[in-house]
Amino acid sequence: MIKFICGTKGTGKTKRLIEMANEDMKTGNGNIAFIDVDDNHIFTLDYSVRLINAMEFNIKSIESFYGFLCGTIGMDYDLEKIYVDGIYKIIDIDSDQLKRLAEDLEEISEKFNTDFYIGLDYTLDQIPEELKGKAEVLEAK
Repeated sequence: MIKFICGTKGTGKTKRLIEMANEDMKTGNGNIAFIDVDDNHIFTLDYSVRLINAMEFNIKSIESFYGFLCGTIGMDYDLEKIYVDGIYKIIDIDSDQLKRLAEDLEEISEKFNTDFYIGLDYTLDQIPEELKGKAEVLEAK
């Protein structure tokens, strides 16, 4: 399963992802990884959630990002969920690449039983039509 947590800057996407990861750590059976662009959330994430700073891995394209996610799963077959925050700081991604990434992740999600939650700076009308069913849109408060 893939779920996109969407909203403009300041809508609470990061907070929502952290809350979800922490709650899943309490109720789930497998391991959880939280991929971010820095280590700032090390104290807000449950100590059992694996925080990975993607900026340390020289990710330059959507393909290398996909390979990075596959490698993360390959290192831990008990990885139940992967949360990704700040994807735009990791790579440039447009809606066509997002659709391709979703297709690729759906395939490995089914194969390895790993769910993906990805924060996006998209509004509802910016989300490609075929991905709207996978989106949770947060509104500004």
